[in-house]
Amino acid sequence: MAGIFKPPGAFAITPHKVSVCILLQIYAPPPQLSVTFPFSSVSHHNRLGLFLLALTKSFDDILEPKLDDLIAQLREIGGSQNHWLSDHLTCRLSSLSSPDDLFNFFSDLRGILGGPDSAIVEDDQIILDPSSILGTFLRRCILAFNLLSFEGVCHLLNNVGIYCKDALSSCPPYELPHVGNSSNDSEGLLEYENMDLENLVFEKVTEEIEARKRASERVSFHIHAPKALYGLVEDIEVSAAPKFKHSDKARETSTFVHPANNSMRGVDPNGGIFLRTNWQIQGYLLEQADAIEKHDSSIPLNAFESILKQLQKLAPELHRVHFLRYLNNLYHDDYPAALENLLCYFDYSAGTEGFEFVPPSSGCNSFGRYEIALLCLGMMHFHFGHPKQALEVLTEAVRVSQQHSNDTCLAYTLAAICNLLSEIGISSTSGILGSSYSPVTSIGTSLSIQQQLFVLLRRSLKRAETLKLKRLVASNHLAMAKFDLTHVQRPLLSFGPKASMMLRTCPANVCKEMRLSSHLISEFSTESSIMITDGAFSTAWLKNLRKPMGSLVLSQENGSGNNSDAFQFCAQPSSIPGSVLQLVGSSYLLRATAWELYGSAPLARINALVYATCFGDASSSADVALAYAKLIQHLAVFNGYKEAFAALKIAEEKFLSISKSRILLIKLQLLHERALHRGHLKLAQQVCDELGVLASSVTGVDMELKTEASLRHARTLLAANQFSQAAAVAHSLFCMCYKFNLQVENATVLLLLAEIHKKSGNAVLGLPYALASLSFCQSFNLDLLRASATLTLAELWLSLGSNHAKRALTLIHGALPMILGHGGLELRARAYIAEAKCYLSDPSFSVSENFEVVLDPLRQASDELQVLEYHELAAEAFYLMAIVFDKLGQLEEREEAACSFKVHVMALENPQDEDDPLFNML
Repeated sequence: MAGIFKPPGAFAITPHKVSVCILLQIYAPPPQLSVTFPFSSVSHHNRLGLFLLALTKSFDDILEPKLDDLIAQLREIGGSQNHWLSDHLTCRLSSLSSPDDLFNFFSDLRGILGGPDSAIVEDDQIILDPSSILGTFLRRCILAFNLLSFEGVCHLLNNVGIYCKDALSSCPPYELPHVGNSSNDSEGLLEYENMDLENLVFEKVTEEIEARKRASERVSFHIHAPKALYGLVEDIEVSAAPKFKHSDKARETSTFVHPANNSMRGVDPNGGIFLRTNWQIQGYLLEQADAIEKHDSSIPLNAFESILKQLQKLAPELHRVHFLRYLNNLYHDDYPAALENLLCYFDYSAGTEGFEFVPPSSGCNSFGRYEIALLCLGMMHFHFGHPKQALEVLTEAVRVSQQHSNDTCLAYTLAAICNLLSEIGISSTSGILGSSYSPVTSIGTSLSIQQQLFVLLRRSLKRAETLKLKRLVASNHLAMAKFDLTHVQRPLLSFGPKASMMLRTCPANVCKEMRLSSHLISEFSTESSIMITDGAFSTAWLKNLRKPMGSLVLSQENGSGNNSDAFQFCAQPSSIPGSVLQLVGSSYLLRATAWELYGSAPLARINALVYATCFGDASSSADVALAYAKLIQHLAVFNGYKEAFAALKIAEEKFLSISKSRILLIKLQLLHERALHRGHLKLAQQVCDELGVLASSVTGVDMELKTEASLRHARTLLAANQFSQAAAVAHSLFCMCYKFNLQVENATVLLLLAEIHKKSGNAVLGLPYALASLSFCQSFNLDLLRASATLTLAELWLSLGSNHAKRALTLIHGALPMILGHGGLELRARAYIAEAKCYLSDPSFSVSENFEVVLDPLRQASDELQVLEYHELAAEAFYLMAIVFDKLGQLEEREEAACSFKVHVMALENPQDEDDPLFNML
């Protein structure tokens, strides 16, 4: 019975492990082997070694590959001799027809292991080091076989027979192994097909196993439900070497579980071949939980829910199934089902399963882990946009964690509260954070939300450092960097002597915090996790067996799958835990955001490109979509809408355009900008309505969406020359941003108010708004926005009369280095036109003497504006060019500029929405 029922953690020999041992014999053949594998080169031999290394590391996977899958993988590395390798494997397996054959096979395996007497070896002989990964695996297989009883050896032999029969039955006639004209091998295969291994004596063994299962209330370590469980496993198709399929959603769902076709159900009822341990089932569930959190609603809800229901029916004590059902419903925005499954999970497990990062406290065994349940409930409310309920539940979790002395849970709860306060707009926390168990009770409730957030961030960081929670420390450093990026630090005390301080953000602090967060990649090994196994890394390596090298970001994939040179087998993913890669990648995404605010477009693009290229596989689909959105926005600003929409089409194929997705948002933003530039006000208003619908109606939720929708609504009204309505919308938006302390957005809104007054002819009223926006930009180091505000200020001065032309020109020349170095097409064109207007308005300037000073900027502006299809500004540029040519007496050039001016004016006044191919993109 030792070969069937083992204690937890036992290493059981399976037909797949026998196949790996056969491949190890090919890689390191013993001296007595007469025929060796004809390796074409040293690199070819090393590729087989890398493949075997991955197989040995992934021995504890939830599903072992079938023989035909293993053969398919071997063909990827076999090169010109791929048939020899696969045929030798199948023929060697078919030769194992008796227990004696198995005994002789494992005895021969000892010859490829090094030992005390292996100092003298033959030339070119390869000996495995017993302490190496391959040697350790081989020794464990030999030991596991030696521990088997005779019944266990017969059971293994029967499983090997079924293992080979399934591969032969699923192989078409023209794909049968090619072994030349060897009649002995052909007879062996036919003899193997006719063998009746099922008549071996296993009745007593099976009866005893079933009796143990019925007598025990708990599920045994091996789940002995061959027919039902094998049917469930057949429903989970995990391909070891997936092929690329060019469909709309293929790349989105290729890594998930999905039902197989009905042809796979024709299996022998007694085919419970690979008995999976509860620990392996737990590993499978953990892997699926990571997939759900990475790809959220892209996973089919009903298909995965049916799998979880079957698994829950087969193994009721696997409480983690409830938690996966909660995650599945959470990311599909099913609030009732998510709440029900979360409550069921904690009712059945008391939170003792699935949260290895929080060690249970010694004094709360009788209560379960109530604080963990509160933490999860608070995060669920946060996900569904219930900020008040989330804050109340998380504050209760703080109290319970302190009561039960669960310092780790307390640290994570404080981090969750910090995330809530930073992501959700909350104007006041009176009555919640002012309670007796508040995290900020000791400093009172007179502090602003930003000051409370700063205190909580510092406390959470200090607690995480004390507890040596490396991942939480890195996450808190990122949160501090984000806080320093958008908040001016003020003194916490409102009395007593104060040191003089400049009310400005500090980019050096932001850079420091992000660098401290990146140190996690060199320190993650000190914080171990019992659920992270090396086999998972090798499984990922096997699944990426045919993954092409090079960056696929915003580029079409090559469909030629027959060219083996296009794929590099040695492209192994990093064995760094996924959570560490996510945090390190988040630092690059935050760097991209920071450089966007600071005004460095090249650095923002580089960091977004690094994130999408290097961390896309380990990050959530929402974060990867954000990186793609940044790259698409960069293309629109610097290269025009044609390239941006081409990149958007590729991104839409990769990500689902669901509600509130980043890809959908960038699509609406591009459509709105292009509609305004071309004068399609009807389409622009329709896009504004779409943006408004996406935002939640709950106060403080989706503040970014609400701000974006209001900004674009005001710009649409401005384009329609409805100045009073546009000013009212902008003023309301400014009040909302001020209420929720969105200071960076306030700078943009103030600049918009200045532009509204400039276009309406009230330049005097627009000057205070431009100066206020300029002050905000200086406080928050928004260099590019500051240059734009300076340009608007110059335009306002210029509109006051020609007496202010020199002042306006001085302002423009001061902002030109930033605009030309980091500004987009529109901003550069505006600067060129404003500079030309300053020269033309100056009475002391002579066009005939310095006409190139005016014409060069206007030509560059017209070229860039035609790329953007910005008819209004392009018409102004051509109008000024016609005036200059008229003063110079160049009539032909004047008529050409006048014709271009007429074309843009007519296109602006008579937009053809029906003829626009982008009009139907919504």
